[in-house]
Amino acid sequence: MDFAALMSKEISKAKPTGAERVEKKYVRRGEEEAARIAAYNEEQERLQREREERMTQKRKRDEEEAERKQEREEKKRRFAEESRRKREEEEAAKERERRKRLGLPELPAATDKGEDEDEEEDIPDEELIEKLRELEEPARVFGETHRGRLRRYRRLVQRLLTPQQKLSDGPIPTTLELVPEKDMKISTTLPKNNEDRKYLFRQLASYFNMVLGEWELGLAKRDITVKQSLQGRQAYNAMIQSRENMKPLFRKFEKVEVDDSVLEHILEIVHNAQLRRYVDANDAYLRLSIGKAAWPIGVTMVGIHERSAREKLHQSDQQAHILSDEITRKYLQSIKRCLSFAQTRWPPDDQLQIMG
Repeated sequence: MDFAALMSKEISKAKPTGAERVEKKYVRRGEEEAARIAAYNEEQERLQREREERMTQKRKRDEEEAERKQEREEKKRRFAEESRRKREEEEAAKERERRKRLGLPELPAATDKGEDEDEEEDIPDEELIEKLRELEEPARVFGETHRGRLRRYRRLVQRLLTPQQKLSDGPIPTTLELVPEKDMKISTTLPKNNEDRKYLFRQLASYFNMVLGEWELGLAKRDITVKQSLQGRQAYNAMIQSRENMKPLFRKFEKVEVDDSVLEHILEIVHNAQLRRYVDANDAYLRLSIGKAAWPIGVTMVGIHERSAREKLHQSDQQAHILSDEITRKYLQSIKRCLSFAQTRWPPDDQLQIMG
């Protein structure tokens, strides 16, 4: 036996067998982290399975409860229908006996035409749910019965079939039909009949939409440095605010609900603005906003009751409409801003008609 074979034999004797091997005295951090992640994933999978089982059981219970509720509702409906039919039969029998006793002719037999029509108009619940989903509406509403769901579907269909009023294009969309610029010429006299009044509101809506559109277009044509400056942003915000504040006035135009005392001054403002007499238009705005009521200087009347001279200062045509409410104040202020822009967009020939 050579030396190499002898050394191999001794080394093999010194190596421990599989049973004699002892466990490691240390564990690498990577192995420990991998074991922790594996345990965490197993725990999460177990929790996910439990949640899915609970959700499945809950869904099954809800479906069973819905089926039982539907059966109860159907049973109640059938019971109510049978009770109604029996009551009608009893009333019809009593009526026949009474007419027979009095010698009156018998009533013709009632037909079930209305019931047949109702049954024909009824839609199965599954089909009704599909139709509601096609309309992108909730298929079921809490506490809603099949009859209520059917009524809701019919209301939706009726709403879709009803022609909607078309809104006009412009800064403020409105249902009023706008007139071309050549027909916007407004008179200062109030119309007498309703048709002329509606046409006047169409003219006013067209004029204010034209001014707001030109205002927006003029702001859009500015240089980018001007737009991003503080004054540029303030000018744009003023235009947006005026457009939003005038929407209640347009709604009043649509409903023909503008008070004559306000409408008279608005007509004067627009009429003078169209003639490029902006100082006169501003005077009309001041009469509309703050009125012509005299302001007392000093304490001239200390009594709690108004005297005849004091009463003459408060007349209906001298009311300060800008103090009526917040909405009125806002759209009157927006009219003043439109007037200020109009004199820069359409400058007057007479320099004395430029507002300061």
